[in-house]
Amino acid sequence: MEKNSKTFSFEFFPPKTSLGLEKLIKVAQELETVPAEYFSVTFGAGGSTQKGTFDACEALFDLTKVPIAPHISGIGSDKDFLISTLNKYKNKGLKKLVVLRGDLPSGFGPVGNFPYAVHLVDFIERTFDNYFEIEVGAYPETHPEATSRNHDLKYFCEKMSRNVNGAVTQFFYDSDVYFKFVEDCKKLGCDKPITPGIMPITNRENLIRMAKNCGAKLPNSLLEKLNSYQNEEDIQKFGIEYVSSLVQTLVNNGVPGVHFYTINKLEPVKQIIKLLD
Repeated sequence: MEKNSKTFSFEFFPPKTSLGLEKLIKVAQELETVPAEYFSVTFGAGGSTQKGTFDACEALFDLTKVPIAPHISGIGSDKDFLISTLNKYKNKGLKKLVVLRGDLPSGFGPVGNFPYAVHLVDFIERTFDNYFEIEVGAYPETHPEATSRNHDLKYFCEKMSRNVNGAVTQFFYDSDVYFKFVEDCKKLGCDKPITPGIMPITNRENLIRMAKNCGAKLPNSLLEKLNSYQNEEDIQKFGIEYVSSLVQTLVNNGVPGVHFYTINKLEPVKQIIKLLD
């Protein structure tokens, strides 16, 4: 990717209502003009919202011209369920997937046939003869369940050694963390594209909660600034400026793209992109 070139992709979650789906389509059609490289759609642990994911993917596929990438999780999924699900996507014409291990169920119940994402990647490639283009997940600040950073890097590079296009990272708010992760991966011979995942800042409490849940670290300078504001409007304005500066730094240093965790909201992402050079 050339310096200052900008490639964006966007993640959505499946709405629970028909009205929510209508709103999502409008958001996607706006972001389509950015332009968008692809849209990804999440689903819950064990496929708890799999129908919602398929419905959202189907609508996005029919009503936009952007490639659609459903998330596929190994935790709690058996082989028959996955084959059935992936055949539905293949028959619809979808070729791209985001393949993840998925969250462990509450109480650490049965994890299914695929305890790690690499097992799921191997299964999909073997069963569908490399039909799908696969992105995998990455944790630049180390997976919260990893025994060590070195172990996590080794496992990640093993996953990337498969026939995958590249990876998308968990969100972060310090560009140095991302660049150090990419550098360490290259030292281990892993040089496929690692796209930074970025989440807009719109609410202080939600940000802290989500960061805690996924193991993302919030820089002290960011927290101090957020705590200095008393109303949501000031927090949102600061959040747009902070994240836009972060994305600009990433783009200026030649990242392969930027993947936005939109939380199905249009305006924060639009404002961030608008501020970029």
